[in-house]
Amino acid sequence: MTTAESDLDRRWATVLRRHPYWLLATATLLSMARPELTPATGERVAVGALIVAALVLQLWWGRARRSSPGPDTTSAATYFVLRWAISVALTWLAPFFAFYAAAGYIDNNELFSGRRRRQAGAFASSLTVAAAQSGGMPFQSSSQWAVFAGLLLANNALLYVITYFVEHEEIRSAARAATIAELERTNTALQQALDENVTLQAQLLVQAREAGVDEERRRLAAEIHDTLAQGLAGIIAQLRVVSSTPDPATAREHVDRAADLARHSLGEARRSVRNLAPVGLVHDTLPQALRKTVARWTEQSGIPAAFTLTGQVLDMPGEHSATLLRMTQEALTNVAKHAAADRVGVTLSYMDGEVTLDVRDNGRGFASRQPPQRTGAGGFGLEGMRSRAERVAGSLTVESEPGHGTAISIRLPLAPTEQRPVPSRRHGDRDLT
Repeated sequence: MTTAESDLDRRWATVLRRHPYWLLATATLLSMARPELTPATGERVAVGALIVAALVLQLWWGRARRSSPGPDTTSAATYFVLRWAISVALTWLAPFFAFYAAAGYIDNNELFSGRRRRQAGAFASSLTVAAAQSGGMPFQSSSQWAVFAGLLLANNALLYVITYFVEHEEIRSAARAATIAELERTNTALQQALDENVTLQAQLLVQAREAGVDEERRRLAAEIHDTLAQGLAGIIAQLRVVSSTPDPATAREHVDRAADLARHSLGEARRSVRNLAPVGLVHDTLPQALRKTVARWTEQSGIPAAFTLTGQVLDMPGEHSATLLRMTQEALTNVAKHAAADRVGVTLSYMDGEVTLDVRDNGRGFASRQPPQRTGAGGFGLEGMRSRAERVAGSLTVESEPGHGTAISIRLPLAPTEQRPVPSRRHGDRDLT
């Protein structure tokens, strides 16, 4: 129900509660303005007594409705009959009180539930109104009776027409309300379907990405088997010949062949290794692999580094974990080569809808607008790290100032279906997460 409909219902409830008072007051004022219509003193006393009775009746009905707001056909019928009787008596004494009798036109549908009862109540009210319109009671001539009959017929015909249109308008309003409710249910179902479609698309995207990664890994494994493995086997064969021949010229020839095979295999390795999954994720979760990577880097570089984990560990696609591990390794390599730092911090944070990795050092830093592009040893550098992050719909942010260290932040989004807690892997009683 809209706000406008609620306001209209409140106003209509006010009308139903107060309209008998308004009509009774109007009739009383008009009768006082025309005292000649009730000349006898006794009649005036009777009118006053009936007005008091009408007020008492209205107060009783108001209290009855407040104490029992639900339907009460007996009380409603009693109230209607008593009000009708009082209005007939008042109209008999002073025709202006037909206004009070007309109250039955307004609240008839609220007091009675059946169609026939409503029609009977409206007809009873029309009797009093038609009598007042024809000159007041009692009737003095047959012509007045004829006028009364005509007015009674006209009043009921008008009531029938008004009731007909009101009922049909109520039916149309109920149909509109049902249509609106159905549209709201349809919109809700459509919104749910759209949300499910978005989730399904995210699932399909993740599945397609993982399927592509698995296929690429199988291709690389086959390629390594056909190139690197065979190259290494050839090197072993050449070296066996060297170890078993006494001829220096022959030995040198086989050594040269082994060196050629080694250089070729090294080129193949450099070309293929970039697309392989990190070995550290085979048996460990991402936090475990990062913790071991940081510890191993500290041993190799001699620079103190600390790993911090925040948030609930969530399940992620293998490509996301591999990307974060590779980028951590690349960032630590850059720190060792360029930063001249004496303290490094690595933080992995799981949050709603994303996972972030921060690598901070207190080294020499650099101008953020001119970051190093590519390492001299063939590494990927910051641009390569940024490309890795963008490949999985993530982003890389670098903050650095000369003399104030460097902070690298990687953010990767997680689909709703990926945000599942991962149970800790334990070895004996020791938590390895």
